[in-house]
Amino acid sequence: MPPQERQEPGLLDDDGWHTLLATAEIEVVGRLPYSSNHTFLVRCCDPDDDGTERLAVYKPAAGERPLYDFPDGTLYRREAAAHVVDYALGWGFVPATVAREDAPMGPGSLQRYVEHDPDQHYFTLVEARVAVFQRLALFDMVCNNADRKGGHCLLGEGDHVWAIDHGLTFHVEPKLRTVIWDFAGEALPAADREAVGGLAARLDNGDDPLHEELAGLLRPGEVEALRRRARALAKPGDFPAPDSSWSFPWPLV
Repeated sequence: MPPQERQEPGLLDDDGWHTLLATAEIEVVGRLPYSSNHTFLVRCCDPDDDGTERLAVYKPAAGERPLYDFPDGTLYRREAAAHVVDYALGWGFVPATVAREDAPMGPGSLQRYVEHDPDQHYFTLVEARVAVFQRLALFDMVCNNADRKGGHCLLGEGDHVWAIDHGLTFHVEPKLRTVIWDFAGEALPAADREAVGGLAARLDNGDDPLHEELAGLLRPGEVEALRRRARALAKPGDFPAPDSSWSFPWPLV
């Protein structure tokens, strides 16, 4: 099955989600369960809207659980940076996400809530969507995702696969931890490598606006590590194999 069609960056926000998330008033609906960090369902209130309810997921920095290997209070910015990279690639995995400094419980990430089938996850979806998940596996390699659980893969409207929960990304040290190891030893798809090469070229260009956007979310060393990973992954190579029990997140779903 072919992967999700690559979308041009301008099409990823054609319903105005970036502007809405960045500017709308935020009304907390309630806390979402089963999350290690504080996560809230919120309503985005736009006085100029047509009355359609717009829901989002809010992750305040104040609710982040301290970790020994990621700087405190930075996970929400990594959530937003993952969307920036996905947006630049044009792959449409990560719902529109912004970092808001004026949110109800302090600075945090605000991400479009996507309607999805709660019974579907990576392990139920992968067999019929191999190319899609090869692309997502490569995305996680680019972003150095340390927490790709099966339940972070959602099946939304139109059979679209979404990927959420990117707080543990962009570390300067290798941190890949994922359930997507099915493709170990297989060649990275040429078309997807080409897209990563385009990202690398933009990161090589210090005048590209992408630099300014990522500099507001990540540390300089993290942006440089991202550039190096993108440059390396644009070259012919294979999907890696797990090398220890740490290579798998827990729980798996």
